[in-house]
Amino acid sequence: MTPELTVLALAILLQAVQFVLMAVPANLELGPGKTTSARDRAKIGGDLVDLLSERTARLYRALDNHFEGLILFTAAVTLVTVSGQSTGFTAICGWVYLGARILYVPAYAFGWRPWRSYIWFAGFTATVLMVISTLI
Repeated sequence: MTPELTVLALAILLQAVQFVLMAVPANLELGPGKTTSARDRAKIGGDLVDLLSERTARLYRALDNHFEGLILFTAAVTLVTVSGQSTGFTAICGWVYLGARILYVPAYAFGWRPWRSYIWFAGFTATVLMVISTLI
């Protein structure tokens, strides 16, 4: 397995960890009646995320953000792997992405400004550089 695919597997596991970090406090705060419902705004009193504590809502948004980033990273890893262009550079980019995503969780949860945005940008840049490296 290429280093990029290894990082992708770890990023998917990180997504699962992020889900648990958000879901446990969300269930404790709102109760299973709301979290297992159809989440109709009128029935639960608003958007589910609006009913959460500030930190749990941040964990919810960090999870959503990782879903978005993981889509691009998966595409980049697929491009590198299918084209047979795995290099030391693309491996480093993969590890930078994963490191940034790991740091992003506490950065978002604890409101580290402006560091959260810098951390996000590092992961995004690493992903884009992986793609560009396949074109040159």
